[in-house]
Amino acid sequence: MAAADGSQAHQPSLAARFYAQPYLLLILTTLGWGANAVASRMAVGQITPMTLTSARWGLVLVLLLAGFHRQIGRALPALRRQWAPVVLMGASGFTIFNALNYVAAHYTSAVNLSITQGTVPLLVLLGGLVAHRTPVRGRQLAGAALALVGVAMVASGGSLEALMRLRFNIGDVMMFTAAVIYAGYTVALRDRGDGGGAGQVPFFFGMAVAAFITSVPLVAGEALTGGFHMPTGKGLAILVFIALVPSFMSALFFMRAVALIGPARAGLFFNLVPVFGALLAVLVLGEPFGLHQGVALALVLGGIAVAERRSKAPAL
Repeated sequence: MAAADGSQAHQPSLAARFYAQPYLLLILTTLGWGANAVASRMAVGQITPMTLTSARWGLVLVLLLAGFHRQIGRALPALRRQWAPVVLMGASGFTIFNALNYVAAHYTSAVNLSITQGTVPLLVLLGGLVAHRTPVRGRQLAGAALALVGVAMVASGGSLEALMRLRFNIGDVMMFTAAVIYAGYTVALRDRGDGGGAGQVPFFFGMAVAAFITSVPLVAGEALTGGFHMPTGKGLAILVFIALVPSFMSALFFMRAVALIGPARAGLFFNLVPVFGALLAVLVLGEPFGLHQGVALALVLGGIAVAERRSKAPAL
């Protein structure tokens, strides 16, 4: 029976309570992105990279229109008023970031890629300072540095020799450019995590449209250079997974988490991606488990804990 004051009637739903838990959302986000890394490796020879980049956003658009077409339709005027940031964020955070990842992987090592990606939280802190004059606290820098050590450990397989052999080339420049772009996208979400007045789902829809349109020329270029082939059945299954989990679920969860706690704090969780990717590779691909992977997870989680310690400040 409902309480006399009606309090039970106003209890938030399970979905609302879930959507109010930023740390849970971020863990699920990075788990999805880690799964994306494993799925992308499984996709080699099954579906071409740029086809995967474009088709994933095409499927996301189908999902959004199927489930939220009325909400999106009502928000179209608000989306049109902010079309420039919608296009810029969708093209940069979704299309260009992923395309640079794929291209960079042809020129540099997986170790370099992971370590360079690990600079995203530090770049988010710097971006917040430049764009919003958000102060950078010592514990945030310490936590980001500790997490980056964890990323380096999992990327190098725990080998100091592998780290000492690092050499940088054009692929690393591409990957660092991608990291800067994604850090900029994350900082921009500070003011638009709720959709900039349009609502989160419609804003995400607008960015997905931009991502799909800007990725089509990449598929055309892939076809013109002879790199295109029809996806296999396994490739299509991988495409559906990547569209549902890393592209749809993780993107929405990350937007919501940034809206709740800010880009600086949310960005630090980015370093869980290579750790989760390595652990999922053990489970899915049967790769051997090493002690360094457990230590890396502890270091990344420890870095997050250090950065969040006694954090009572407003969202950064």
